Amino acid sequence: MALWTVHGDGRITDSETVAPQERASWLLTMGFGVQHLVAMFGATVLVPTATGLPVATTLLFSGLGTLLFLLITKNRVPSYLGSSFAFVAPLVAAREQGIAAQLGGVVAAGLLVIVVGIAVKALGVRLLESVMPPVVSGAVVVIIGLNLSHQATSHFAEQPVLAAITTGVILLAGVLARGLLFRFSVLVGFVGVWVGGVLSGAVPSGKFAELRDADWVGLPQLHQPELRPSVVLLMLPVVIVLVAEVVGHVKAVAALTGRNLDGSAGDAIIANGLSTALSGLGGGVGTTTYSENIGVMAVTRVYTTAAFAFAGGFAVLLAFSPKAIALFGTIPPGVLGGCTLVLYGLIVLIGVRIWMDRGVDLTNPVNAMVGGAALVAGVGDLTIEIGSLRMGGLVWGSLLVVILHPVMRWLRAARRA
Repeated sequence: MALWTVHGDGRITDSETVAPQERASWLLTMGFGVQHLVAMFGATVLVPTATGLPVATTLLFSGLGTLLFLLITKNRVPSYLGSSFAFVAPLVAAREQGIAAQLGGVVAAGLLVIVVGIAVKALGVRLLESVMPPVVSGAVVVIIGLNLSHQATSHFAEQPVLAAITTGVILLAGVLARGLLFRFSVLVGFVGVWVGGVLSGAVPSGKFAELRDADWVGLPQLHQPELRPSVVLLMLPVVIVLVAEVVGHVKAVAALTGRNLDGSAGDAIIANGLSTALSGLGGGVGTTTYSENIGVMAVTRVYTTAAFAFAGGFAVLLAFSPKAIALFGTIPPGVLGGCTLVLYGLIVLIGVRIWMDRGVDLTNPVNAMVGGAALVAGVGDLTIEIGSLRMGGLVWGSLLVVILHPVMRWLRAARRA
């Protein structure tokens, strides 16, 4: 309870923001936690579904990883750790080798991320700024938002009417509403249209059959990992993407909250690596800080880590209820599309804000050409197969800007010298 100070008298006026180490009343804080929970749920469940890993186990370690993240970052970085889409390609490529081999790759990726985090923490901000200056971290944030936009638009196209209503409700509540309706605009749009979609018959009847037959309580499936060099090699590009994602998200949160969080970047990377390794040890997908939840913070201007602690704890409880997971399976695709259309767009603009706030010179040919190529690779979802590994735009875009920018900057400086 002493982790957070109460903001004012626990209520929030329209013009106020709630800092990470503040909280509103516990009732409001739990409401904000539920809002973060519904924002992360669709994507967190989609990754294990696509890779053949158990959904409940992934949800369990997603919640535990979030609580671990808040603990290691000393309650300074409000974030939720959900399933990372960077794992989809290598896990699908390793699927024929079995779940144990897939999980071994997840554990190896987590351990390597921890090593990078320790290096960043030991060498400090200088290493971070030399490898990922504002032009790089801003580009990574933009790439994440734009690359994920394909998911939003595909879901939107499945049920355009529901999606348009969802987007409209969130926009109207987020722009025109006051008080609690403004603060809970994402939750109101999401849940309201979800219920409307269920009543209008937008959900297949098979989903309700699954909901009816699901048990109220059940244990998540646990599996043991097995390290195989061939699978571990598939995970090497994922490590770079995970580090870039976490640093980009820390920069995004810093831009939102108006705080310098560079000193917490090493802790954040270590925490994400530990969360990923823990998830792999138990049977879940690797984790990353989530864009959807950063988008929710951008809408509501409520940054309290207490809401993320509640969301993480609630996710752990949901993992032990097949009935609850089946209930979330009744969310219409259009609702997901309409909601993420707004949230992913906000992520893109946060990346642009990082460029603007740090005065990034886009007339510099290194910034312009490398950043531009990386953005096109990410937005166009550039997908290349190397052997059995199929890597998409998020991986290639992040690799391009993270690796090429310091190299080209050094070559340009050497030519001038």
